Amino acid sequence: QVQLVESGGGLVQPGGSLRLSCAASGSIFSISAMRWFRQGPGKERELVATITRGGSTNYADSTKGRFTISRDSAKNTVYLQMNSLKSEETAVYYCNADCAVGSIFNIKAYWGQGNQITVSS
Repeated sequence: QVQLVESGGGLVQPGGSLRLSCAASGSIFSISAMRWFRQGPGKERELVATITRGGSTNYADSTKGRFTISRDSAKNTVYLQMNSLKSEETAVYYCNADCAVGSIFNIKAYWGQGNQITVSS
């Protein structure tokens, strides 16, 4: 019922920047929060950033000052601007959204397909 489509992944040199997008579509009543996760080779999935319906944001300590999460509520789209990227941040980046489907009481988590980000020279 809900689909999250990601875009913006690819290859970038260390110190470079990328901007990820994730658009949610379907029978969505509301979105309480949208998040970006990442999972590097041999690593656990890590929460990178969160933005709530009210606009509050949270970031992983390692990304503060370099990453910015934002959203366009009218389009049900979340963005992640990533600056000064490091080699160790090579990972698959996933979009996540807590969506109320049909009513505000039926909340489920949905995931995007993942975007491969490779930071290498």
